[in-house]
Amino acid sequence: MEIALENLSKEELLKLVSSRDEQITTLSQETSKKDEEIDYLKSQLAMYRRMQFGQKRERFEGDPNQTTLPFEAEPIAVEQQRKETRQKIEYTRKRPNHKGRAKLPQHLPVQEIEIYPEGDLSEMVCIGKEITEELECEPAKFYIKRFIRYKYTPKNGDGVRIGELPERVIDRGIPGAGLLAMILTGKYQDHLPLYRQKQIFARENIQIASSTIEGWTKESLIKLEPLYEQLIFDTKTKGYLQVDETPIKVLDSDKKGAAHQGYYWVYHSPLDKTVLFDYNPSRAGHVPKSMLDNFKGYLQTDGYAAYDKYGKKKDITHLACWAHARREFEKALQNDHPRAEKALMMIQELYKTERRAKKEQLPADRIKELRLKESLPVINEMGKWIFKEIKNTLPKSQIGKAMAYAYARWDALSAYLYDGNLQIDNNLIENAIRPVALGRKNYLFAGSHEAAQRSAMIYSFFAICKKHEVNPFKWLKHTLLNISSINHKNLKDLYPQNYKQISDKSNM
Repeated sequence: MEIALENLSKEELLKLVSSRDEQITTLSQETSKKDEEIDYLKSQLAMYRRMQFGQKRERFEGDPNQTTLPFEAEPIAVEQQRKETRQKIEYTRKRPNHKGRAKLPQHLPVQEIEIYPEGDLSEMVCIGKEITEELECEPAKFYIKRFIRYKYTPKNGDGVRIGELPERVIDRGIPGAGLLAMILTGKYQDHLPLYRQKQIFARENIQIASSTIEGWTKESLIKLEPLYEQLIFDTKTKGYLQVDETPIKVLDSDKKGAAHQGYYWVYHSPLDKTVLFDYNPSRAGHVPKSMLDNFKGYLQTDGYAAYDKYGKKKDITHLACWAHARREFEKALQNDHPRAEKALMMIQELYKTERRAKKEQLPADRIKELRLKESLPVINEMGKWIFKEIKNTLPKSQIGKAMAYAYARWDALSAYLYDGNLQIDNNLIENAIRPVALGRKNYLFAGSHEAAQRSAMIYSFFAICKKHEVNPFKWLKHTLLNISSINHKNLKDLYPQNYKQISDKSNM
């Protein structure tokens, strides 16, 4: 319907113009919103393409022009292959030229094999000898430890005395501490599921039921509970903790045929290199309450919102993670390469300072001086740049998200400058979590919530072993043998770091 403008009054014309202006404004806002959504979807598509076709690509692509497989080679090719094989065999017989050989470990036992020249040596004199050494091994050695306890009675026949049986890990069970330590180390350190270990036993003609091995594993882990409870108590008293969480599938689920998604909450103390894994079925914000409610000191986390309320407490200084901030800018390279690259270059300068401090093995006070001299100016420059540029970025774009991530946590990202003992990122705790990720790919899930918590115990101690360069098998065997008889006041002596001190002294 057309409107005759000449028939309208001045007031009606003004209303019509105003109405048209509002329509134009609305259309403009909708267009802007759609443009923003298009840019966001483009950035997401670019990121997914990068994830799919980037450096981690391992996709196999066959040759479309390839015909059927050549089941038989040509005679000429067979002869050529034989010639090359003969040359390779002759080459391997010769000692290859190299600058030197690796030194063999001095602590290993030596098996000497004496080799004399052939023939009659009675009229000859030995003028020396040449020694050649090679590193050799045997598969795991299984044997039976038989305790024979003799009984004695007085000649008058009054009473009987018998030799006391040593402390055993599983009372009236057949596995020794070494076997149990091997099974647990195999599963939780070397990521060998129990069914694969059962196959190893079978190759040695040792038939053990799966339920039996599972029972041994459970009983062994239960033995560690007192030491684990002590570790929880000690972790709560630390003044600097890094916290993270990682998922674990658990079969105990309310839904039939589905696995429950549980979580390991991990607490790492960088100063004394201790790690605590704590299982919980939930990832909700209330979970770390028992660990962090009375915590005082420095708390370093990723961007998960569950930690924010703890970071705001009066006695806690919240530290963020520069590695997470860097990842956000890396994702934005396809979306806005110039600005993402500039941010990454500045972050690279921060890590350059950290590498220098580590290379020179600087003490904490010197690290703080170095950071204030080199890192603080970079952080100030980057903060001003983000404050200026974030106004000109689309919030839903990847570069906008990266800037918003850093901007919202700027004080926490800068807090590592307060003390040279503090870390620039959470990488140390992520390294401690990595064995869980490797284990998940092999055994896939935990059988129950209780089993997941028992696994958390051994993951904790094996992570500490790794950080203190302790042999996990030797530590676990020692601990299983002594934990039932040790005085409760000396329970901490069984910590991996304390076991290392004992073993180092015994080797001196």
